[in-house]
Amino acid sequence: MDDGGSRIRRRVSVRKRNRFSTESVLAAPTAAELKPGDEKEEEEMVAGSRRRKTVDVQPVENIDSEEDMFGDYDSFAENSFLAQVDDLEQKYMQIPEQEEHATDHAPEDLCSESIKHSILSSNTVGDFTGVKTEEHTKNQSGHEDVATEPEADLLYDVPSSQMLFFEHLHSSSNNLGDPSLKERDRGSSSHKTVNEELPVSSIEEPQQIDDSSSKVRTSSDGNRRQSLKDHLKSAMAGNARAHTSVFSRTKQLKETLLSEEINVAKKTIASSSDDLGPFYSLPSKVRDLYAQFRGIEKLYEWQHTCLTLKSVQERKNLIYSLPTSGGKTLVAEILMLQELLCRRKDALMILPYVAIVQEKIAGLSSFGIELGFFVEEYAGSKGKFPPIKRREKKSLYIATIEKGHSLVNSLIETGRIGGLGLVVVDELHMIGEGSRGATLEMTLAKILYTSKTTQIVGMSATLNNVEDLQAFLRAEYYSSWFRPVELKEYLKINDTIYEVDSKAENGMTFSRLLNYKYSDTLKKLDPDHLVALVTEVIPNHSCLVFCPTKKNCENVAEMICKILSKEYLKHREKEKHELLKNLKAISGGSVCPVLKHTIPFGVAYHHSGLTSDERKLLEEAHSAGVLCLLTCTSTLAAGVNLPARRVILRAPYVAKEFLKRNQYKQMIGRAGRAGIDSVGESILIFQEKDKQQVLELISRPLENCYSRLVQEFTKGIQTLFLSLIGLKIATTLGDIYHFMNGTFFGVQQKILLKEKSLWEITVESLRYLTEKGLLQKDTVLTEKGLLQKDTVQVSEEEFQYSFRITKLGRASFKGTIDLAYCDILYRDLKKGLEGLVLESLLHLIYLTTPYDMASRCDPDWMVYFRQFSQLSPAEQNVATLVGVSENFIGKKASGQAIKKKVDKTIVNRLYLSFVLYTLLKETSVWRVSEKFNMPRGHIQNLLSGAAAFSSCVLHFCEELEEFWVYRALLVELTKKLTYCVKAELIPLMEVAGVLEGRAKQLYNAGYKSLAHLANADPEVLIRTIDHLSRRQAKQIVSSAKVSKQTII
Repeated sequence: MDDGGSRIRRRVSVRKRNRFSTESVLAAPTAAELKPGDEKEEEEMVAGSRRRKTVDVQPVENIDSEEDMFGDYDSFAENSFLAQVDDLEQKYMQIPEQEEHATDHAPEDLCSESIKHSILSSNTVGDFTGVKTEEHTKNQSGHEDVATEPEADLLYDVPSSQMLFFEHLHSSSNNLGDPSLKERDRGSSSHKTVNEELPVSSIEEPQQIDDSSSKVRTSSDGNRRQSLKDHLKSAMAGNARAHTSVFSRTKQLKETLLSEEINVAKKTIASSSDDLGPFYSLPSKVRDLYAQFRGIEKLYEWQHTCLTLKSVQERKNLIYSLPTSGGKTLVAEILMLQELLCRRKDALMILPYVAIVQEKIAGLSSFGIELGFFVEEYAGSKGKFPPIKRREKKSLYIATIEKGHSLVNSLIETGRIGGLGLVVVDELHMIGEGSRGATLEMTLAKILYTSKTTQIVGMSATLNNVEDLQAFLRAEYYSSWFRPVELKEYLKINDTIYEVDSKAENGMTFSRLLNYKYSDTLKKLDPDHLVALVTEVIPNHSCLVFCPTKKNCENVAEMICKILSKEYLKHREKEKHELLKNLKAISGGSVCPVLKHTIPFGVAYHHSGLTSDERKLLEEAHSAGVLCLLTCTSTLAAGVNLPARRVILRAPYVAKEFLKRNQYKQMIGRAGRAGIDSVGESILIFQEKDKQQVLELISRPLENCYSRLVQEFTKGIQTLFLSLIGLKIATTLGDIYHFMNGTFFGVQQKILLKEKSLWEITVESLRYLTEKGLLQKDTVLTEKGLLQKDTVQVSEEEFQYSFRITKLGRASFKGTIDLAYCDILYRDLKKGLEGLVLESLLHLIYLTTPYDMASRCDPDWMVYFRQFSQLSPAEQNVATLVGVSENFIGKKASGQAIKKKVDKTIVNRLYLSFVLYTLLKETSVWRVSEKFNMPRGHIQNLLSGAAAFSSCVLHFCEELEEFWVYRALLVELTKKLTYCVKAELIPLMEVAGVLEGRAKQLYNAGYKSLAHLANADPEVLIRTIDHLSRRQAKQIVSSAKVSKQTII
């Protein structure tokens, strides 16, 4: 003990639960009873009880009434404070009365020496209220004065019944104590601060105390002779019986804080989103990025309204419809960013074409880099199944319709569909178009059935029967007629132009007569006055001319350039020269003769006959204003976004079919560029014979879209059933029927089904799959018991079939193989095992050539025979193995009649295999196009189709152990077909938007790996690579960074 006396450290407890009993106030438990970290608290409580007798402080009570006061003690007699009190009492009775004066200042020292030493070891504990303490010097009598705030009293947790006892004890102590000391204590209590290190022993303790007097306290008062043990027992029993409520400030504070946290949690759960910032719950950085990358400073009013809809806030499914170029995609992007950043879930965006997927990948990669999420491409042969599961960063999957379906299947199979928070579908009206529409419907129906937390958002510019789609998707609907640029529709017949006016009697009003001087020769060249219409716009503004056929596109482009004056050659002459130079570079020195003639005038054609490299260069040149006029087919309207000041429809036909209202709206929707044009114009040219149909076209509503699951003899339904059973979504007849009622087809069954019921179609489709060997029917369960497997019934009430998928069925489902070809593919692969020719790639290429493309092929027999003759003996043996002889090809080439019947699909498929084999060897589409007399665009489409089908065959073989030998071979072949370039260019072509031509430019400039490109400076790229804009350079670098992260 210090010379100046022992010190106590004042402390306010911040523990979650305070167990402060009388025993803890007056004595510390033994070492066995102390928990680690509790010793200091017990010792301080003892010191606090002593100070309570001499310092007149009103206690603040704070006790959890639900706690057992005796919870920390085993008994009143064993190893407890009361046992020590009993010992001390015996000693007390033996102390002579004459020693009373030596103990007048120690009424509170009831502890043994061991307890006192334990108290001396206590450490400082900070007060949570932040009350500072200052040390008081000892007074001349050897005591320390301590000023304590009422709320800091260590007895604030003592129950009221105990406090009555201590107040009584305190009053008796004051009666015996020195009045001067009592008065001094009152004065010292007025201090507002207390030293962090206060006396540990008695507040009023002499510097020197006799050992015997330090242990006991004597008094001549009769009341003080009563056993302290009885006092303590009485106080504890009274506290246990007390029914009065005790106010606890700490408890109330805890309960208030907990209540607030619960309320916040409830609001968070109710809103299902985290507000990360001011920009529609997104950080302000997102708004800055849109301004930086897109030049978007402010959203349109309809976009703000749509994003703040109650249904959107509640994450309900949504369908919204606006005219083309209205800004629909921006709303979808913001919703996807909310899902990725706020709710920390993955998102999927489904787009109709590969080119649009690649364009969107390039556009969003920079956002992924800046905001910390992955952008993954699922198109063609690209995409990993199942997708890589990320721990921290989330993924935005951008996919075509087919790849999106496969992705959803893999997520369902691996039990990860719940991690997909949002699915966005662009061009939702495509759900009613062919087999792709059936695939889209299957995808959405599976999501609705398997994940109740995944939000679906669909958008389109051409929707009519929205009610059916709403019923299918269980979605809200929002629509607006907003367009950022006003659109004016015109009709042209002969030399007269009419404006479309819905209020007019026949739907149109006279506008003007064309005033363009044509000679007789020019009238023959341009009977529709196209030159007069385009020259009103070009070259300062852009123009699109939609033509019925691909050949018509090329002819119109050449015709216009023949009539245009030479002045058009001077407009941006240097840039047009660079464009031709780049076209020549990507084509191995060759340029289309038509483009070579038209590009100097700022004119080009655009259709599927171009290679993807050529199309990309022409699209970039048109967007930059280098090309002012494009003649194109209707595919451009549904493809990449290429708006123009004026859109001209050469005729109201697509090929030989009359234009549909949906197609017409998509085409004219390209008119008017936001931020550039003040108005957009569309002109439909027609002849007198088509006048009535045209008037109906401009006035009738949009066409309805209908489910395509029933097309081609319920082929779509059969594919759906196979995947449902394969994924174990539904395995019984009743479950499958229930699922079908929730599809788009189920909503429209009364319209689409007239001869058969949905139940009958379900039973027939399952029977077909069973007979084909794709499903196996298990025992039939009925109320009457078990029936045989071959029982044939169609009554829902009597039975439920249980189905399981066979190995062949699983392979077909995993490989997404068309059910019409799955058994043929199995036979071809099985036959290939008997004599697979590996001397070259020809045999493998044949096995991965798409069946559907072979059915549309019309071989040039002379080319066929010439190419066959140039094959090596081993390669010719491949033809023999698949069933095509040299004799047959020779007779067909010479025009002789063939008596022996040969499978046309095999013959055509082998011909396409020759095309692909030659392309892989030479890698030049132009040379292969010349050899086989095929359009270069058609060859490239064949290559893309073969790459995708090769990936499907690979997944097919992975499910069948007997085809293990094909697996490693098909992995390499798929990669070769995907890129069809030299091996060193493949890493660069992994980057979205980098095609063969651009990859060659980058490689020659020294960017030979993905890492080189990811670390490139966009400004250096602009100076190094010809015809590369700043926007494209930034997109390439961002896409490279995303690709690099995805691979890692």
